[in-house]
Amino acid sequence: MKTKLHLGAALAAGMAFSVAAQAQGTIKIGEINSYKAQPAFLEPYKKGMELAVEEINAAGGVNGKKFELITRDDNANPGDAVRMAEELISREQVDVLTGSFLSNTGLALTDFAKQKKFFYLAGEPLTDKIVWQNGNKYTYRLRPSTYMQVAMLVPEAAKLKKKRWALVYPNYEYGQSSVATFKKLLKEAQPDVEFVAEQAPPLGKVDAGSVVQALADAKPDAIFNVLFAADLSKFVREGNTRGLFKDRAVVSVLTGEPEYLDPLKDESPNGWIVTGYPWSSLQTPEHKAFRSAYEAKFKDYPRLGSVVGYSAIRSLAAGIAKAGSTDTEKLVAAFRGLPVDTPFGRITYRVQDNQSTMGAYVGKTRNEGGKGVMVDYVYLDGGRFQPSDEEVRKLRPAD
Repeated sequence: MKTKLHLGAALAAGMAFSVAAQAQGTIKIGEINSYKAQPAFLEPYKKGMELAVEEINAAGGVNGKKFELITRDDNANPGDAVRMAEELISREQVDVLTGSFLSNTGLALTDFAKQKKFFYLAGEPLTDKIVWQNGNKYTYRLRPSTYMQVAMLVPEAAKLKKKRWALVYPNYEYGQSSVATFKKLLKEAQPDVEFVAEQAPPLGKVDAGSVVQALADAKPDAIFNVLFAADLSKFVREGNTRGLFKDRAVVSVLTGEPEYLDPLKDESPNGWIVTGYPWSSLQTPEHKAFRSAYEAKFKDYPRLGSVVGYSAIRSLAAGIAKAGSTDTEKLVAAFRGLPVDTPFGRITYRVQDNQSTMGAYVGKTRNEGGKGVMVDYVYLDGGRFQPSDEEVRKLRPAD
């Protein structure tokens, strides 16, 4: 009887050791995003993450451990985002957090990371506050920020030499900060500029008819647009119908991304100056390799979300490899100045503010056979479009 008891105890101990060993053999990445609210960007984003995880695991993982991706939907709600983060850490025992799309959910997770002293890589949210006013040592951000993308567009806007500008943007953090940065930087570049109209509809609830009419009534020489997704489609359709864009310059953030340009189809505008992703004509070795692997796996072409999701996982892999651990403090240190190879080339995470130097493509839209494409584009390195280090020190609280 004693022998059987000993055998049973040994088997139980062995099973417990096996479970523990399995758990120790994986690196759990907890990812939170607005999948139901923003599917156009986030479905390709998730595919990009899955491709990166598959490639990393096929190559043996990181530090001998495989990656495991665990995702949650935040319902585009900051409170839900924080609850999902709590669940991922306590129930799923994830090693790191990443994700978020909207700026308000990204800011909620930024504060959560600070309070919990837990590593968080913000993949997509663009608000400058994530790395400046609300920045903290535990939060890093991948995508070029609102400031960076607007700063890339302002020189092109100034070249137009248009005096009277109208502004249209979604009335939440991302839209507000985009317009504030545009006004400041364009005024510096062109002191005689006037801002003659502003329309700021709620996100996802644009009344396109009244917005377009209000802009037309102001008789601007040019328009700065920050609307995206379904709001952009409605705005373009109504603007085309009412002739708002005829003989009028438009500068637009994000519109060149296939997530937002493709749905416009034959309504795609000509000649808008945009940031975006001209996936079909990029010929760099890094992008060709990424596109080939993505299309082979998903039988679909990549969107910008695909690049961001892929690069987020690659960033975590590089950081964990450098740290030799998923310990938060070691990861924080490892990400300082961390180089990462992405489909857009090599980026680094700045020591000044935890912002990556990932850039963006700036070019013009063209309607080719009933489909919008980006032409005359150039890739701009995000590291070149930043305030001075002194300004960043003033904006960012000490860690």
